Formats: sequence, structure tokens, C-alpha cells
Amino acid sequence: MKNYKYKILVLSDLNKMARTTLKSSVSLANMIDAKIELFHVKEHINIINTDNQLSAMRILNEEQNKTKKEIEALVNTVSKEYEVEIDYNFSFGNIKDEISDYIESSQPDIIVLGQRDSPPFQLIGDSITLFVLKLFNGVIMISSNENALVPNEKMSLGVLNGSNSTFDTEFSKDLITHTTTPLISFKIINSQKVQDENASINGEKLVEYVFEQNDNAMTTLSSYLKKNSINLLYVDRAKNKTTNAKQISLREVVNKLNVSLLVSRV
Repeated sequence: MKNYKYKILVLSDLNKMARTTLKSSVSLANMIDAKIELFHVKEHINIINTDNQLSAMRILNEEQNKTKKEIEALVNTVSKEYEVEIDYNFSFGNIKDEISDYIESSQPDIIVLGQRDSPPFQLIGDSITLFVLKLFNGVIMISSNENALVPNEKMSLGVLNGSNSTFDTEFSKDLITHTTTPLISFKIINSQKVQDENASINGEKLVEYVFEQNDNAMTTLSSYLKKNSINLLYVDRAKNKTTNAKQISLREVVNKLNVSLLVSRV
């Protein structure tokens, strides 16, 4: 059995974009040498609507078989297409409780969540993404439905409000070797600042865009992400020590940017 450097846990609700999310997870796994595991939770209340115990057991067994087949169809398709091993598991119960317990038992290094179709990003609305961001201190990727990562292809990486410590970790160094160059840095600041033409992070040269914080900052940033074909934006949730950098809430970033996000460890 192969020993992997990292473990990726994909939390999926098996919606129509689940395959895109899983493909993005495969792409990330190939870059950093990670094992992939998919986990799905279904609420009991959405399955059993009878007081008859025998009927409830029959319905539950039928739903378990149906769910297993649905997950296997998804996993096997992606696994065969990209020749990668993907484990899976599922449970029925309270979604947040089941996710919390599974993260505790699985001990992943990275968690992947999919983006909702509802504008602009309804997953924050149902609080699952926010719940995972608060619960898990490791790396979290929120996979976009558009401009997703493609396995075996280099990605265009952007960095939001990064600093010289952004790529200090072994994980980030593994990641950066699979990106197109140069890196592109985006900063939202509290005051005017002249762009540094020699900007770099850990010796990597950057193309840097600096925006002043205002009501249109996130809209402008979104436009520049699209213009530069960024398909993964690295967001450092450690407090930025740069004096002028504006601390952006993760809720705002998730809600307003239609790009895959990679949120660093706390």
C-alpha cells in the first residue's frame, strides 16, 4: 500500500456538481501526493417519515443501498478516468454532528467542499462551509463550479494578502511547483500604496495588484481574477503582519468571489 504525504477529505452532498468537486480534489491530490476520501451525510429527517418501525427499517435499508450505489457511480467514474484510488464512506444523521465526528476520526490534512449553484454562494447560507471553517484548523479548499482545477494540468495560482511567510510550509512549497509562473498577488489595503515592481514571496517573483479598500474592492478583485484566469486563490487566514493589508473576512471572500479558494491553516 502506498504511503501518501497528505490526506484529503471531500465533503460532498452529491449534487450535480459533485463530479467537478471530486476532479478538483484529484488535481490537488496529484500535486501534493495525497490520498482522497469522500464522505457524504444525509439527514434522517429527509429519509424516514413514518412511525412504523418495520417500515422505517425497510426505508433506511433501501436508502443506504441507493446512496452507496450513487457514491460508487461517482467515485468509480473519476477513479477510472484519472487512475487514482478514492475511498468513500457515508452516514445518516445530523449533518454537523456527523461531519464533526468524521473529521475527528479521519484526521485529514485538507478538507474539500463544493460550491453551491445558488447565487452567490448559498452554502454559506446553510452554514456548512462556515461551520467547517470554524471547526477545522487545517487547509480547506472550496472548489468552484467554474474554472475548476483539472487533473494533470498546471494551475494559475493567485495569493490574497499574502506575506513572506505564506509559502513557508512544506504543503505550500509542494503546491507552488505545480503552478504556472509568475505567481499573482492581490492585496486589498487601507491606504494608497505604490506597487512594488520587485515583489516576491519566498524568492518567487510576483505580479502584484494592489487595491484600496472600498465598497467595490471585492468586485474589482473578482474582475482581475477572471482577467488573469486564476483558478485557485490562496487565502492566508493567519493574521497578516503587513501594516497596510486589510483583514478581509472569510465570509466576504467566500460569498463574493467565484473562484476556487484554498484557505490556509490557522
